[in-house]
Amino acid sequence: MNKRVLSGIRATGRLHLGNYLGAIKGMIELQNNPEFETFYMVADVHTITTPYNIKNLQESRIEVIKDYIAAGLDPEKSTLFIQSMVPAHLELSFYLSSVISVARMQHLPTFKEKVKQYSDEASMALLNYPVLMAADILAYKSTHVPVGKDQEPHLEIARQIARNMNEAYGLSFPEPAVFSTEGNYIPSLLGEGKMSKSVEGSYINLADDLDEIKAKLAKVPTDSGKGDVFPIDNAALKNLFIFVTMFMGEQKALEYKNLYTTTGIRYGDLKKELAEAIFAVLEPIQDRRSKLTDEYIRDIINAGAIKANIVATQTLNEVKDHMGFSL
Repeated sequence: MNKRVLSGIRATGRLHLGNYLGAIKGMIELQNNPEFETFYMVADVHTITTPYNIKNLQESRIEVIKDYIAAGLDPEKSTLFIQSMVPAHLELSFYLSSVISVARMQHLPTFKEKVKQYSDEASMALLNYPVLMAADILAYKSTHVPVGKDQEPHLEIARQIARNMNEAYGLSFPEPAVFSTEGNYIPSLLGEGKMSKSVEGSYINLADDLDEIKAKLAKVPTDSGKGDVFPIDNAALKNLFIFVTMFMGEQKALEYKNLYTTTGIRYGDLKKELAEAIFAVLEPIQDRRSKLTDEYIRDIINAGAIKANIVATQTLNEVKDHMGFSL
């Protein structure tokens, strides 16, 4: 049997450049590798672990599927589905929660960060987020999971749960490994943290046109553009040059850095050139997306749900049998 991969993105809005470079390109790489069987979901249930808008959730579930396909995920090669349409994920997460302690969940750095962010709204769903993520992964007996560094503690929880279930109930879950792809951390435009839909001004949407990209880059903090040494400790400037390197190449980034210590950088020219380079990548994605019909998307979602349900339900029934719930 091929190695299996499970990955997904929360349904918190249209996808942005960070999602594309940090996740989807790696997902495409895996789907085009014949060694892997790929399952890619819209993680709509994970969305309710933090405060959310019901209308936005309903719309985002469909929009993310469209962005997946427009960006290059192929429903002929990958199973594309919506998490909530596969009930086995939720039931399995409860069984898995019996082999991991509350203390282990509370010590996760990601949980602590979210509690600080949502101190009045930290719910049991938030605490159980890593267990549900483990259920997502283990439902397909996934061997590899493409995740960013911020999600690696959650993947370790999945690995620990797999070990605990195997030892306690004689199951045979693989311990999923991180599948690293180039560029799995895409920085914020603001200079701190990663590009995130929850931080306004930090991201460029896949749907942004050239003028919108120019407007967002115009707000990226810079300096005078001239000095004796290029300021590597300036976070916003450092991130700006990461994007220059990504989209315009190392040689162009070096040319601009040389200008900094000689005649000076005209940031208006740099940002205009960078915006055009970014839009050149996004324009074909936007063109493909404009041709997707609602009927086609519905068919893809329904077909994906059928296939995902077959696999996940088989795993769920196996777990229930080993745990003593079969008649």
